[in-house]
Amino acid sequence: MGSGAARADQVSAVWVNPGFYSQHFDGDRPFRKDNVGIGVEVVVTPNHAVAMGTFINSDGARSRYGAYHWRPLDWKLRDFNTSVGIVLGAIDGYPRYRDGDWFIAPIPALTIEGSRLGVNLMVIPTIKDRVQGALAIQLKFRVW
Repeated sequence: MGSGAARADQVSAVWVNPGFYSQHFDGDRPFRKDNVGIGVEVVVTPNHAVAMGTFINSDGARSRYGAYHWRPLDWKLRDFNTSVGIVLGAIDGYPRYRDGDWFIAPIPALTIEGSRLGVNLMVIPTIKDRVQGALAIQLKFRVW
């Protein structure tokens, strides 16, 4: 675990995604769940990836992001490469936080990757009265 040996075939992988689906912790408020967009993730080494993209956020505004994904814990689960780590992202577009300007967000993540299909499961932290916390699911498709 953590050596990256189980994911040797993932080095230099390129994934694309159609945005996120988010299940908010405060289900009583009318947040957008279908956060459509486009994103690209490049696995530089088995434990390090970078990502960027854009999507319609839970407040209905356009967000852009750039992120570094550190994936230090990894293991092979049947035919799937699985890892746990943290995404450190710069994101904008949330009108109640910094008037929509950029901010840094650390986001815990579980990643499961097959040969062509993968998923990132992320826990978006709540920033009181600014960003609503959620469990975000991001499907991704390997293109290289």
